[in-house]
Order: sequence, then structure tokens, then C-alpha cells
Amino acid sequence: MAVTVETLDKLERKITLELSLEQITQEVQTRLKRMQRQVKLDGFRPGKVPLSVVSKRYGGSVHYEVMNDQLGKAFQSAAQEAQLRIAGTPTINEKEGAADGALAFEAVFEVYPEVKIGDLSAAAIEKLSAAVDDAAIERTIEILRKQRRSFVARGADELAQDGDQVRIDFEGKIDGEPFEGGKAEGFQFVLGEGQMLKEFEEAVRGMRAGDSKTFPLNFPADYHGKDVAGKQADFLVTLQQIEAAQLPEVNDELAQALGVAGGNVEALRADIRKNLEREVKFRLQMRNKTAVMDALLAQSELDVPKSSVASEVERLVEGARANLKERGIQGADQAPIPPELFQAQAERRVRLGLVVAELVNANRLQATPEQVDAHIQELASSYESPADVVRWYQSDRQRLAEIEALVLENNVTEFVLARAQVSEKPIAFDELMGQG
Repeated sequence: MAVTVETLDKLERKITLELSLEQITQEVQTRLKRMQRQVKLDGFRPGKVPLSVVSKRYGGSVHYEVMNDQLGKAFQSAAQEAQLRIAGTPTINEKEGAADGALAFEAVFEVYPEVKIGDLSAAAIEKLSAAVDDAAIERTIEILRKQRRSFVARGADELAQDGDQVRIDFEGKIDGEPFEGGKAEGFQFVLGEGQMLKEFEEAVRGMRAGDSKTFPLNFPADYHGKDVAGKQADFLVTLQQIEAAQLPEVNDELAQALGVAGGNVEALRADIRKNLEREVKFRLQMRNKTAVMDALLAQSELDVPKSSVASEVERLVEGARANLKERGIQGADQAPIPPELFQAQAERRVRLGLVVAELVNANRLQATPEQVDAHIQELASSYESPADVVRWYQSDRQRLAEIEALVLENNVTEFVLARAQVSEKPIAFDELMGQG
């Protein structure tokens, strides 16, 4: 029988489903008889419970299951016959006026939209490029030296300065009263690295070992300690010890300590360059991918299924709660996160997913096994044991799926860039890496 599909909105549709009461009754009886052979009830031997008793106890739940199953099959059959691509889960309600011996239901649902991708040659895209220069390599070497620094005590008359490790005692009071977390002894930190609030570092800078000082400190309004946020405290600080940083020399010994193959300074710089170039490549891919996706959206026309957006909002909210839980926030599972915070992000994700899927299917841009393997090999090459990393990815279907998605996005990016109006824009290494 032909299925009648009624259009309610751009993507919203409605169809009527009919179920045979006789078929429902037969299926309910079949399932109850099957249960009868297995059910255990007090006062009856296993498998000997009367069907009437089984029906009384389980008839309602079995009828509900049968109805759901039958409705699901009827809806899938109708959608297939009408060649509909269903988006989300249908809302099904019983309808009056069914024929004798039947039940009628109305199913309201959304379908996936027709996606129209315009002329990609009309898209203007700014493609970023960056190079790893000698200055970037030297800065990286300085970071590595800093990570392996040691500290030695300064002389009695020397002043604390940025880069020094200091050990202090302090006590803070607000309106003359101590507060929780405002006192410590033997507290250690490195000056100038932002571990402490600015006023605290300014007070300690220039002190000698054994000196004491009282100074005011204004806690920021967004300070993590809510009891003191936005308030002014008076601190008494005593500097117990100052240690100056000593960085290792840039020599073969440093290269060997860092585990560089070859064990010399030249090999160290070559290894750093290789790693930085790999990181630059990935960051450029991310930035250029975003520009491509923006251009792709601008060249596309489609309506977005509300149900898909709602599902994506729900996923984003759950992701936010999971993030809070990982950070140790109490009651993260029930955190009141307004869904509207993610509405725009969810809509963009759904829209982009539909556009990318259309482009991929129309142009066969799916990730090939060879591309996935090559990407994993490239990721693994930066680790000490690449083979272990490769096995780690290949042993888990979810991890492989994530790599496949990345490769697919890269394929889409290259496809669009090959057809769009592309202008190259060099970007400084520091800007790309987010360094000040």
C-alpha cells in the first residue's frame, strides 16, 4: 500500500501508520507462551506456571514491548517505501478513526535536507603558511635547558630576581583576621613565572634572605577562592632562601641527556627542527581547515534538522559536565548548564557535517586505509617507541575512527583548496604557536 507523506514544515513530515489488532494479540500470546517455559514464580514448578498467571503478571509489559516493536517496524517500512532519509527519532501518537480491527498512529519526524553546494571556484580562501627558523630552534633549546635547570643558593647580600627560586613564610589577613589558605611556611616558587599574583611577586622581588615585608594585595573578583575574591588582604612575608637558576650548557652532554639519536648538538637541533616542522604542519592544517570549512558553509544552502541540533546540544552539554567532573567539580553530573550556550555551536556542527558528507559522497573523498596508516605513522614518529603508538591506535576501533575523521577532513580541505581562489598569507612562527 502506498504511503502518504504530509509536509508540515521545511523538513518536518507526517505519515499515518496502521497496526493489526489481531497480529498484536497473536504476537503477545506467542511471547507469553515463550515466557511460560522459563518464568519462575513461588508456588509453581519451573515451566509449569499457568498461562493465565503469566499473562496477568507480565501481559501489560509484553503488550507494550510488542506495540513498540510493531510501530518501529511499520515506521521503518513506511519510510523505506517513501524513500525518506529520517533525521532524529519520530514522535508517534495514537490517532482516532482507525478501521475496524486496527490501530492508527501518526508519526511526526524530520528528514535530512537537500544540500546544495555552490561553485567552489567562487570561494575566496586565505591559506596560511609558516616556516621554522633558527630563532624558533634556539628558543626551543632554551625551553629544554630551563626544564633541566638546577638551583644554587645566592649570597647573603644578593637580591631576589626573576628566575630565582625562593622559599618564603607568609600570612595574610583581611580586616585584621586570618583567612583559610592565607598562611604557609616554607612555600617555594620561581619568581617571574606567574605562579603567584602580581602584587605578591612584586613584593618579593628585590628582597634579601632574612628580610620581612608587609604589603597589600587585592584579590581579583574572579579569584578561584570565593571567600577572598574581590577583597584586599595585608600580607606579612619573610624570605627564607633565594636560589639562582643554573641552566645546562648547550653541548653534546645535553643532547645525550635528552636522548637525542646521534648524541651531539647538531643532531639535537635537527631533531628539534623536525619536531617543530611536524607541529607547524598540524597547526597550519587546523587553521586552514577552519578557513575551508567556513568557505564551504558560505557556498552551501540547506535547512538544518532541529532534532539533529537538539541531539548535538545534548552531547555538548554532557561533554561540558564530563569536563567539570574531570576537574573534580562536585555535583558535575547534575550541573545546571543552559543548553542555549551551545545552540550556535551545535547548529554549525550539524550544518557542517551535512555539507561535508555531501561533498565526500559526491567526490569519493573517504579516508583510505593507506591514508589512515600514513597519518598514524606520522603521529607515532615523534614518540620514543613509534611501533607501540601504532599498535595503540590500531588496537581500538574508536581511536581509528578518530584518525579516519581527521584524514577525511584533510581530504575535504585539499579538495576545496584545489578549486577555490586561494591567497597565501605567511604567518609568524610565534603567532602560529600562540607564543607572546
